[in-house]
Amino acid sequence: MLAYVIRRLFAVAMMLLVVTLTTFVIFFVLPKWAGMDPAYLFAGKQTDPASIEGIRQKLGLADPVLVQFWHFVQGLFVGRDYISGTDVTHCPAPCFGYSFRTEQEVWPQLTEAIPVTLSLAAGACVLWVVGGVATGVVSALRRGTLWDRAAMTVALAGVSLPIYFTGLLSLAIFSYQLDWVSGEFAPFSEDPAQWFQTLILPWITLAFLYAAMYARLTRATMLEIMGEDYIRTARAKGLTEKVVIGRHAMRSTWTPVLTLLGLDLGALLGGAVLTESTYNLPGLGHLAIDSIETKDLPLILGVTLIAALFICVANLFVDLLYAVIDPRVRIG
Repeated sequence: MLAYVIRRLFAVAMMLLVVTLTTFVIFFVLPKWAGMDPAYLFAGKQTDPASIEGIRQKLGLADPVLVQFWHFVQGLFVGRDYISGTDVTHCPAPCFGYSFRTEQEVWPQLTEAIPVTLSLAAGACVLWVVGGVATGVVSALRRGTLWDRAAMTVALAGVSLPIYFTGLLSLAIFSYQLDWVSGEFAPFSEDPAQWFQTLILPWITLAFLYAAMYARLTRATMLEIMGEDYIRTARAKGLTEKVVIGRHAMRSTWTPVLTLLGLDLGALLGGAVLTESTYNLPGLGHLAIDSIETKDLPLILGVTLIAALFICVANLFVDLLYAVIDPRVRIG
């Protein structure tokens, strides 16, 4: 088990290194090849050539690409110094650089947005996993009944309706007409009631979409598993239906569910763009949209790397859960 964990950690580290290199090339090398110098984005349009050259020297944009990448990676772990003549600006680790728009450090802006996205993703995840898996199991056990048909119809609607439609519809009903949900987002540590009130609608909107997919996946998997030989053997031994389903069938059902959960949760932690924009939540997705509109390359790069980190960590967590649920993973 320890060797398996070490292999997975090494794979995650290599993946993050590749993602870092790729995103760095996209945001700082390709713009130069396209004739768009990042120094002009930092300085603005009306700037004299001397100022542009000073910015280029301070940000290290005049160095070779490999040197720039080394300084960027070094800044993530030990910080980085930006030198312009006798002026030295130290960016503490993890240093993602300075925003082109606000000229503030990128990392503090990310740390302000991450708790919002974590709150949104965690609450919605609990709702959709519990609701979706439970609905799928019941539908599989009651195949062909009115419950099964009704649940799968609702699930089909949940998969088909986009978030910006269900989100705006829920806002129109529960916020604008009934005035049940209002106010701006507040951290849990400052106002738990306001935190819950502003997130309940986004949670339900996200959970409705994802629970529908999990219900359909769970139902299909359960129907396949209930026909396996080891399920018939367990019943032949005289085990109760509750034990057969809970201990044997559900254990195999969780494998594809966890696979989908790792992908979905990792992507959401990187920023639920549509949901955060619809409900005006100041999370990573909303921050990404703003930085793209203003061509704020360091901020876009920071959000991209954080999103990649969350996806890798979520998939690592799922891989470790595989080993707990299925002993064949540990043996292999």
